[in-house]
Amino acid sequence: MALVCMSHSPLLEFSDPPADVRAAVDDAFNSARGFVKDYDPTLIVSFAPDHYNGFFYELMPPFCLGYEAVAVGDYGTQSGPLDVPIPVAEALSQAVLDRDIDMAISRRMEIDHGAVQPLEILFGHIAAKPVVPIFVNGVAKPFTSMRRIRQMGTAVGEYLATLDERVLVIGSGGLSHDPPVPQWATATDQQKAMLLNGRHPTAAARDARQQRVIETARQFATGEADIRDLNPAWDRSFMTNCATADLEQIDAFTPDQMAADAGNSAHEVRTWLAAFSALRAAGPYRVETSFYRPIPEFIAGFGLMTAR
Repeated sequence: MALVCMSHSPLLEFSDPPADVRAAVDDAFNSARGFVKDYDPTLIVSFAPDHYNGFFYELMPPFCLGYEAVAVGDYGTQSGPLDVPIPVAEALSQAVLDRDIDMAISRRMEIDHGAVQPLEILFGHIAAKPVVPIFVNGVAKPFTSMRRIRQMGTAVGEYLATLDERVLVIGSGGLSHDPPVPQWATATDQQKAMLLNGRHPTAAARDARQQRVIETARQFATGEADIRDLNPAWDRSFMTNCATADLEQIDAFTPDQMAADAGNSAHEVRTWLAAFSALRAAGPYRVETSFYRPIPEFIAGFGLMTAR
């Protein structure tokens, strides 16, 4: 088993960080591509969040495994179906349930840039490899405990370790960031309608949502946006816990404190915790590459780690 955990950002193609920062990010991506090319996985299990494009408050599980998955194509990412090996997905969900983890399933999961970007960056196409997608809620209160996310990742990894496959687990999201995603408690009636079920918006509605984020990023980079600042110390501490396999330390994280310390979307680090827990379930691991930069133009503490 091997692992790639990485921040994603819908702003990768819509914002212009300084040239040296862009070059450093590109170098990190190239290193990760080399890592997965050398490993040549035969199966990918992707832990990723959603940003009210596939999962909504009409039904919001803490995590959900897809037997089929279709990308919605937001922010110019690829749209269309993933190559999900349905028998593997079915067996994995049953194995996790047998370990007393209540894994929801979807026979037609819709995914957005959070799940798509790593596949595009690493493999060039979302259907280049067989992928089992696992949605991990990182945006919608209430949140399950970090301990439960760790246990879920462990259950997934225990089963994956029994397969005759070269498995790559991906964790997509984080680190500290606070983009302008509506919160139910303060949302307008129109926003609540979208949060409840905003599936398949018109092109104009999707563009309006995206432009709001793009404009916030521009303001944030110039110090004008009214969102929580990035927290590099928090990011680096979390990455250290992952690198040293000290994952139980993360059990103490609470949703309110995570939001206060690192922004409302810092909950996306749940995908990293699930992925590293899955990797650790297969045995001791070592981190091969690690990259971190706070990048206001992406509204993200931007990190990337590979391990095996």
